[in-house]
Amino acid sequence: MKVVNQPVMKKDAMALVTGKPVFTDDKAPKDCLIVKLLRSPYANAMIKSINTQFAMKVPGIEAIYTWEDVPQERFTMAGQTYPELSPYDRQILDQHVRYVGDPVAIVAGENEKCVDQAIKMLRVEYDVLPANLDPRKAMDEGTPLVHPEDNWKALCNIGADNKKNLCATEETHEGDVDAVLEDCDVVVEHTYHTKANQQAMMETFRTYCFIDEYGRLNVVSSTQIVFHVRRILANALCIPKSKIRVSKPRIGGGFGAKQSAISEVYPAFVTWMTKKPSKIIFSRVESQIASSPRHEMEVTVRVGANKNGKIRAIDVYTLSNTGAYGEHGPTTVGLSGHKSIPLYRDLEAHRFAYDVVYTNRMSAGAYRGYGATQGIFALESAVSELAAKIGMDPTKIREMNMVREGDVMPAYYGETANSCALDRCLARAKEMLKWDEKYPCKDMGNGKVRSVGVSMAMQGSGISGVDVGSATIKLNDDGLYTLSIAAADMGTGCDTILAQMAAECLECSIDDIMVSGADTDTSPYDSGSYASSSTYVTGKAVERACEKLKGRILNKAAQMMEIDSADNLEFDGKKVSDPESGKEISLVDISTASMVNNNETFQVTETNSSPVSPPPFMVGMVEIELDKETGHIEILDYVAVVDCGTPVNPNLARVQVEGGLGQGIGMALYEGVDYTLNGYVKQNSFMQYKVPSRVDVGKLRVEFESSYEPTGPFGAKSIGEIVINTPSPAIADAVFNATGLWIRELPITSEKIAMGLMEQK
Repeated sequence: MKVVNQPVMKKDAMALVTGKPVFTDDKAPKDCLIVKLLRSPYANAMIKSINTQFAMKVPGIEAIYTWEDVPQERFTMAGQTYPELSPYDRQILDQHVRYVGDPVAIVAGENEKCVDQAIKMLRVEYDVLPANLDPRKAMDEGTPLVHPEDNWKALCNIGADNKKNLCATEETHEGDVDAVLEDCDVVVEHTYHTKANQQAMMETFRTYCFIDEYGRLNVVSSTQIVFHVRRILANALCIPKSKIRVSKPRIGGGFGAKQSAISEVYPAFVTWMTKKPSKIIFSRVESQIASSPRHEMEVTVRVGANKNGKIRAIDVYTLSNTGAYGEHGPTTVGLSGHKSIPLYRDLEAHRFAYDVVYTNRMSAGAYRGYGATQGIFALESAVSELAAKIGMDPTKIREMNMVREGDVMPAYYGETANSCALDRCLARAKEMLKWDEKYPCKDMGNGKVRSVGVSMAMQGSGISGVDVGSATIKLNDDGLYTLSIAAADMGTGCDTILAQMAAECLECSIDDIMVSGADTDTSPYDSGSYASSSTYVTGKAVERACEKLKGRILNKAAQMMEIDSADNLEFDGKKVSDPESGKEISLVDISTASMVNNNETFQVTETNSSPVSPPPFMVGMVEIELDKETGHIEILDYVAVVDCGTPVNPNLARVQVEGGLGQGIGMALYEGVDYTLNGYVKQNSFMQYKVPSRVDVGKLRVEFESSYEPTGPFGAKSIGEIVINTPSPAIADAVFNATGLWIRELPITSEKIAMGLMEQK
């Protein structure tokens, strides 16, 4: 291949380093209305009254809206394919506020100063109610209901019951798990707890809106899901989707946070009501206390094996805390079992059950890894604990039990692993880290210990039978091409990767492919950039569209050269030639001729949805140095070997892995959202919420062991999400090898280690 599988520079790389791309706030006019939100100081309360009289007298204030001014229809902010699995449990503003930070009023004014002053002058009387803050007690009788309202609804049967604080529930199994576990020589059973984590993207939530000359609401937003945002706004504002246009400029990071319509509805409502342009810019504090962090989960795992290490049964139960609203609650939880259990083959029995509960905490949402991260931390930790209990090297137990190419994967919707290099990933990682020399640990003689840990991981490539990817490829009249997509490039490089695929198909330079998107008026429908779908799902649409366009180019060339059939014509990207007659015609001449007396369109749109979701696989190994006096951990070396099928762009794939490892290390060692007894978020800024810097992640080494996925474009699978999944269990394993302690709640802090070591003495 000439373009695919090559380390091509990102199409926007030079523009980025020279500061040329414009972000959402850059596009908003200077005179647009500033929109801000008054937020609830209580975790659970009913609003008795809101006095806006004095606030409206502040010079420059345009409008103030309360729950009495907005439509009373409920909707979801989750960016998911319709019908959404997430329940319709929100209103733009509600008389019932359900967490500290829930919006109470929308204030719009000419400038930030007057809006801030008006917010201070609003007088709200609350009826404060008891709060439901503990997910373990959320379903207990007598616990306050987060959603007692009668107009709560779920479009899909997800086992939800708002009168029990239950957002979703399900159980699937194969075989008699209890009987097999009873017969096992060794069983490990533990509960693992992962807290909510913030995506901490550089660009906070932000949206700009205006009414165009046709009276349509135009929404420019930092979002991953332009088409879903359009539907969400139509539901929230009770207006037709045809009256809304959504587009995204450059995005300053998302990581799943922008798969929910966190900011869009408020300026959209202001602009629709006032007909004036408006914008909202979330502060960092707002992004910390009122956003869409990773779901807190408590995962209970039972793993049983024979004394020789053959795993016979796996039982996983997940309790997921969706917070005040159900965005992504019913969907993230499924990955905690369905993207962890399939790592292990030939199980005699397996079971996966879950409950998703409402609490009076900030609503959770999508975050890179999307539930698989939590489940893999639990199951991989349990497998390492099982190996320790047997007295076995944790890499050996994985070599014996890991899924292999050709296996039907347990708990993975009956799919077969048609491409799987997990065995080669583990072998390569062991070689890179020199595992056999370093396992389990080495005492450095100064109170410090060096140890190693391991974890495997898998993810998916889009949502099978659900996600839709589309692409439009057009031959321009100068012989170059325009590729229109609605997959949102968040810095991941999907514009470049999809352009590489188009260039490979059309045998041209990537510089000949102009990329435009994502815009609901001009882009073909696409589910959006999430679920690791862009390369696999949208990429296949690009491949099909380009092949069809190539056929039309050949047909036009045959017509122009007066040749009966295009079957034997050859296309080299610049010209079409006929080997028999020796005739040839340039692509520029073909494209020019298309403007006169032409009945053949040189624009093709193709749509793709896959019935399967082939998993990428990965092995992560870490070497740490641990100070036994303080419990401090230093990452010395992290080795990651990934099977993502064919890496479309090895450089961008490597950056994806490195970035995901950094986030995973942050989740493992530093990050977590904690609450006070009154429901306040303790980490409301980066002063309290620690994200790792470059010096915290140590040496990162990334390699690829390619497989070939027959259903993917050029054999490719996804890579965006799997990369965050191995650090937590690998580091937990390394801590055990250094200290004999299993830390089963993230983050793995120095305090937990030091206290655990004191208890050992």
